Amino acid sequence: MIVPLVDMPMSQLKQYEGRNPKPDDFDTYWSQALEEMRAVDPQVELVPADFEVPFAECFSLYFTGVNGARIHAKYARPKGAAQPHPAVLQFHGYTGDSGDWMDKMVYPAMGFSIASLDVRGQGGLSEDKGGVVGNTHHGHIIRGLSDKDPHKLLFRDVFLDTAQLAAIVMGFPEVDADRVGATGWSQGGALTIACAALEPRIKKAAPVYPFLSDYKRVWEMDLSVHAYEELRTYFRKFDPQHQREDEIFTKLGYIDIQNLASRIEADVMVGVGLMDTICPPSTQFAAINKMKSPVKLEIYPDFGHEGLPGLNDKIVQFMKGLQQE
Repeated sequence: MIVPLVDMPMSQLKQYEGRNPKPDDFDTYWSQALEEMRAVDPQVELVPADFEVPFAECFSLYFTGVNGARIHAKYARPKGAAQPHPAVLQFHGYTGDSGDWMDKMVYPAMGFSIASLDVRGQGGLSEDKGGVVGNTHHGHIIRGLSDKDPHKLLFRDVFLDTAQLAAIVMGFPEVDADRVGATGWSQGGALTIACAALEPRIKKAAPVYPFLSDYKRVWEMDLSVHAYEELRTYFRKFDPQHQREDEIFTKLGYIDIQNLASRIEADVMVGVGLMDTICPPSTQFAAINKMKSPVKLEIYPDFGHEGLPGLNDKIVQFMKGLQQE
């Protein structure tokens, strides 16, 4: 395969292990975080939605996450399902929201439930309890980076929200907890990996060009622009001479998905555009190469951080395998 290069050649991508440091207490950090999450009373609430179709019931799902934030997701289930069935979790891109009901209806039509998370503080209805009720929309990678306690990193809470949502959906009587998948693009791809790592009962994971991986590699490629621009902003405002560079990248290692990837037990299908300058391919492969479960690559040589033709159809077919498990 000969393609123009914006990163490493494929032979090197398949061997790349990542640049960003992993904190020594990484496993303890996430064990403590999960313990905190499991101690929360989620106070789950299902509110019927205005959107109606003949074959599905649609709800706003609310639950309380860590640090008291009230989290929202869209939830749809097949109408009149007589026995437990598969479910899919859906995660959106950075600063976005859970999207329209219409783009979720393929799953209830197939006999699946689907839950689509609003990431706290971004474009949807979930709260960010960082002093105000409402959204902060952007700057979430560096939220909490100046705090001495790394548990204050905002994406730590977001990653926990994905695992908590998974556990809630798995606990619904209509859902078969052994047949749940997760998918998303960009930030949604990162959250898919985090969810499958922190909730090992996830059976299928389909991340597409995952964000939030190998921050130091992004920095060294001079691609701390667009989605990663806040890394440059942080150094310019708070460490202009890079005296804390090692400390900063090590702390970011707590919320680096490549460090979670080895925990995944699900079957994985990953979509990668080799011309991606938003989430460079090497940063994605840093996570992919640490996965120990079966991984199927869907490579798009001439595409970047954009729509990848046919991939949504492939994801649906991949998730369809949950019907047979």
